[in-house]
Amino acid sequence: MKKVLFSFCLLFLFSCKEEKKSLVKITAKSIKVDSTLTSDENIENVIAPFRDKMQASINTVITYTKKDLVRTDGELESSLGNLMADLSFERANPIFTEKTNKNIDFAMFNYGGIRAGIPAGEVTNKHAFELMPFENSLVVVELTPEKIEELVVYLIKNNKAHPLSKQIKLNVKNEDYSLSINGVSFDKSRNYFVLTSDYLQSGGDKMDFFKNPVNLYKLDYKVRDAIIDYFKSKDTLESNLDGRFKKQ
Repeated sequence: MKKVLFSFCLLFLFSCKEEKKSLVKITAKSIKVDSTLTSDENIENVIAPFRDKMQASINTVITYTKKDLVRTDGELESSLGNLMADLSFERANPIFTEKTNKNIDFAMFNYGGIRAGIPAGEVTNKHAFELMPFENSLVVVELTPEKIEELVVYLIKNNKAHPLSKQIKLNVKNEDYSLSINGVSFDKSRNYFVLTSDYLQSGGDKMDFFKNPVNLYKLDYKVRDAIIDYFKSKDTLESNLDGRFKKQ
């Protein structure tokens, strides 16, 4: 009996021992998604009210534009880029002033950040989401004169219509340039407050001059929210090319 019991215990111990497992093979199966698939009525009944509400909201008309607003109608500036930079400045500056008792000097964003144009006619929430589908937020960086010069060199070498607000005037001629900010010639003895996105501030689109600023101010305000808020405040959108960045 003892031998039987001992044998049973050994068998139990060995059977409980963890086995090392290893991957033998990976299999995959394709499931065709087409019109032959039918929706589940119960799930559809749950989703429908939320979907209908979302579609109604996204298609709500919030303003109007008489002409197409695009990023390609100018060489170094564009109607849509100018609008985006100007509206961001207009919406963000009061927030920044309330936080710091200072004013933003100008705004700058990137050409690639404009993801879609706005066709002439009624403008809806959908257009705002298509224009800015990312969750980027507005920030203000305090830059030294040296960093501003790096910013200018970037604009000249990049040779694209990056959105710049109307507070900046950059005129390039041959190997030289003239720069004024808020109607005053660039002052190499003072710092400047520049509005941009948190993505660009972290060095996105190789805008390294935004990194490691003297001070960084987070406004807790998404770029898309600024766009929507501005659109809602205007009966008609207006934006023109005004020579804020040009080469002779």
